Amino acid sequence: MIIKGITGIFVGPKRRPKPYRAVDAPYPVGGNAGFYIASRPRPYPLTSQQRRVRDTARECGIHKGIAKRELMNAMVECVGPHMRRGG
Repeated sequence: MIIKGITGIFVGPKRRPKPYRAVDAPYPVGGNAGFYIASRPRPYPLTSQQRRVRDTARECGIHKGIAKRELMNAMVECVGPHMRRGG
């Protein structure tokens, strides 16, 4: 559940796992009572290799949902030479 109205950056109460009892355990294990409020994770910074592949894919027209034949042609005709040339 997301708490709206503040700024949309906080995720509000998350459930904790319920305690369970193993067959041979003398007492329940796992889980904690209560709830907690967490902030959304920040995106990780891209590495230089990830930036290079992202820029190459954009320049070559590769996107989500592209046809397999178009992807194969882009990989052979555009991505290979672009990556060999150094970005």
